This record gives sequence, structure tokens and C-alpha cells, in this order.
Amino acid sequence: MTRMTQHDFDPEVLKLFDQYVHGHIDRRGFLSQAGRYAVGGATAASLLTALSPSFAAPVVPASDARIKGVYVEYPSPQGYGTIRGYLVIPANPKGRLPAVLVAHENRGLNPHIEDIARRLALDGFIAFAPDALFPLGGYPGDEDKARELFGKLDAVKTRADFVAAAEVLKKIPGGNGKVGVVGFCWGGGIANYLPTVVKGIDAAVPFYGAAPPAPEVAKIKTPLLIHDAEKDDRIMAAWPAYEAALKANKVDYQHFVYAGAQHGFNNDTTPRHDEAAAKLAWQRTVEFFKKRLG
Repeated sequence: MTRMTQHDFDPEVLKLFDQYVHGHIDRRGFLSQAGRYAVGGATAASLLTALSPSFAAPVVPASDARIKGVYVEYPSPQGYGTIRGYLVIPANPKGRLPAVLVAHENRGLNPHIEDIARRLALDGFIAFAPDALFPLGGYPGDEDKARELFGKLDAVKTRADFVAAAEVLKKIPGGNGKVGVVGFCWGGGIANYLPTVVKGIDAAVPFYGAAPPAPEVAKIKTPLLIHDAEKDDRIMAAWPAYEAALKANKVDYQHFVYAGAQHGFNNDTTPRHDEAAAKLAWQRTVEFFKKRLG
């Protein structure tokens, strides 16, 4: 069976799905509005099913002998008290390694983000992916339930949990003291945010993430590699102001916009995935981390 891509959907359906994913409309709202674009025997419900993630084929299976992955907990005194996440390291590390914090989308630590952490470990990094939903029982195994839970989090405490995670990675056993952060969607916002509050983050890579408030940009001393999608109206609308603040404060940044790509283009579990854009963005990300983290 041929895998569906963004080109199999009306652009308006993709916009509706983006609104649904980010909580701007609920499931009923998506179904009622998407129905007008359902053709050829499709229904609004089948469109939603087709656009939803499938975790059946990870790029790097958890059983891969080249890596070791464990679930660990660390204290977060200013946050929810305890962080739980997925820590992945190369099975046979050669010397001390740089660490990368992986910040997930607005559904918590799902199988896709765990896969991302394993990919980083294969590239020679210590990868740690916290689960923001741990205080509410953890990722529930269902994307809709995860999204609903996410809306119940205390944003201040959750951000503090990721700050604590970054601090842990500075001193993690086997680490070289260098720390990077990569994030996607909500996590992209975290990748933009952490350099404004954490000293000693050596590299940050936000994928289609919300920009920090302009006054906070002056606090950024971290080199940034920013990935955005051409067809991501919501994020791209904020870019001119963010870029102006970055330039005004002489922040070291690179910004890449991927032609024809949708928000979420790196996520290979959904039809919004753009294979060419994702491959190039990931190559740039790994090269950036290797250069900046040593």
C-alpha cells in the first residue's frame, strides 16, 4: 500500500488538521469542517485517521544493539518535583560525549520522539527526552488523550522541568559538559526558550517552534539553527519580528525555510512528513551539533 503524503489532501484539510493538533478546534470542529473536502468515498473521519500518526515503523528500533535506552528520573525542584524521561546512549561510547535534550511536541513522550532520541544516540550523542506528561501519568498511548492531558499542565512548572533537564545534562555521567537542545512544534518553542533562561546551552535547534518574546531575545547567547516550513502560516507570521530581534541583539543564528513543506514536516509518522526536507534538516542538525558540541 502506497503511503499517503501531504499532496493527497486538500490544503484546507491540512490547515484544519493543524488547528486541531494545536487545540484551536476540537475533534467535532475538524469533522464538521473537513467533511466538505471529503471526496471519492472518503469521510471526515477517514481523513482524520489518515492524517494521524502511525508508530509502526521506527527508524531506529528500541532493540538496536548499537544503543542503550533506559527510563530515568531526575529531581526538578522548581517544576513538578520529578522529571521522567528516556535516556539513550551509544552502546560503546568512545570517550566523553556531548548531550542533547530532546523536546517533544504537544503530546508528550510518544514513540516518535523516543525514535528521535535513538537516532541522536546513533550519531554519537547522549540523548535525553523528558516526558512533560509524567506528572499527569505520562504519555497515555493515545495521541488525542495526550493532547487533552497536555492542556492541563501548568506551563510554568513544565518549562521549569525542561530547565532542570538541561542542567542535569551539563553534569551527566559520560558527558563532556556540552549541551544542545532540539525541539519540535511545542518543543521547538522550548528550544527557543531555554537559551533565554539557561546559561551554558551550547547549541539550540528549534523545528517550527514559537519564538520567545522580543525582550527575552537579548538574553540569548546560544547559537541557533532554526528550521521552518514554507506552508506553516502560524509560525512564519511571527518570523519577521523574531528575526528583527535576533539581528538587533547580534544573536548567532541560521534560518532555513523548506519550500513546500508543512508544519510538522520532520515527523515521519504522519502524511505531513516531507522526506526531502526532513532529511536535509536532520543532516544540518547533526552537523551543527557536532560542530558546536564537540
